[in-house]
Amino acid sequence: MGYSTIIDLIGSTLVGGFLLLLLFRLNDASVENNFVYGGEAIAQSNLVEVVQLVENDFRKIGYCKDWEKIPDPSKSVLNASLNSIRFLTDENNDGIIDTIYYYLGSAQELTQTPNPNDKILYRVVNNSTPMGANLGVTQFDLFYYDALGNQLSFPITVPSAIYTMQINIKVEDVYGYDRVNDDEKYSSAFWRQVRLASRNLKNR
Repeated sequence: MGYSTIIDLIGSTLVGGFLLLLLFRLNDASVENNFVYGGEAIAQSNLVEVVQLVENDFRKIGYCKDWEKIPDPSKSVLNASLNSIRFLTDENNDGIIDTIYYYLGSAQELTQTPNPNDKILYRVVNNSTPMGANLGVTQFDLFYYDALGNQLSFPITVPSAIYTMQINIKVEDVYGYDRVNDDEKYSSAFWRQVRLASRNLKNR
């Protein structure tokens, strides 16, 4: 076997190894992209479910079929913080006042999921047992504004001053893509409602 033949074999081996490595990387990138896109679709779908429920409830703050039962809508918000709010409404449109309480649980409650940041967004009606679903919520932030558009500082000591609010919600896929020698990557979706206001809060 000649010297040139050995060089050709070595060169072919190197080129073949390079092409094989490139193929592996392309395949890994393809798998990651498919996983990420699938995760984004799940996160967006979960976000839509959360947003629809939250918007529907929040727009009815201070509403009651029998309006005389809530004569002063400014007192509809009972207490409010960055990650929670409790307010009066008529959930079933039956003329009976209900109390709805939204609050964000802690990440420690969902240790069975791979995502270390996901939490349960609880929705409690009256004195019922707190109910929530794991939809990958990682952020539920509320900011409050008075009638002049000034942001209220925390803690909110006068809930009746709340006129509008900003809602930030972020949802992540509960399962991430485990990249080699790197942290897991979680697909996410974010939604923000700026200056949401119930018509009843403006009725003062």
